[in-house]
Amino acid sequence: MGRNRHGKRYRAEAEKVPDHPVPLAEAVAVLKQFNSTKFDQTVELTVWLGIDSRQADQQVRGSISLPHGIGKTKRVIAFCEDQQVQPALDAGAVAAGGDELIKKIQGGWMDFDVAVATPTMMRSVSRLGRILGPQGKMPSPKSGTVVQEVAPAVAEYTAGKIEFRNDEGGNIHVPVGKLSFEPEKLVENVQAFLERLGAMRPAAARGQYIKKVCLSATMTPAVRVAV
Repeated sequence: MGRNRHGKRYRAEAEKVPDHPVPLAEAVAVLKQFNSTKFDQTVELTVWLGIDSRQADQQVRGSISLPHGIGKTKRVIAFCEDQQVQPALDAGAVAAGGDELIKKIQGGWMDFDVAVATPTMMRSVSRLGRILGPQGKMPSPKSGTVVQEVAPAVAEYTAGKIEFRNDEGGNIHVPVGKLSFEPEKLVENVQAFLERLGAMRPAAARGQYIKKVCLSATMTPAVRVAV
């Protein structure tokens, strides 16, 4: 039923997807066959974790700079004290500051992807919780966006550092590059992320931790990866 809702090209591509998990390099090779759109598709990794997402001590959340980036820059803002404003702007921030920046966002401005903040600014930034929280843009120590020095963080996130957290189903979805990337670079990006994820296993998690891994691109079917 579900497959019939897709277009002819998607259905043709789905016929080429192995019906069993395959090694990572083979999964990338299968995806590379599907590079038939006019735009450069984003490659996404989906990982189903053996965690109870209802438990606070089993949440998995963090950030990572992949070895080869993700082929995309991000618009970053910085909530910081006056002396850090210019370094943040020099590092690539689209905006930086304190109360004026907070008021700008309260007024409806949201033209950014990531927000970083210094610890001392968080009391003021907390006023934006209802605005930034639902969009996943609220600075947080766990995600690596609350830092003492904002300029290095701005530079990393502008270059494509990614944040990740599990959803209610215990899944994590992250971009790992573009379909135009060389196969080796996609493989290395995925390996780096899975290694990071493995090191973050919550102590309270029981049984198999990484249960299922899938690789897909924006307009393609998913390929299961053997783990």
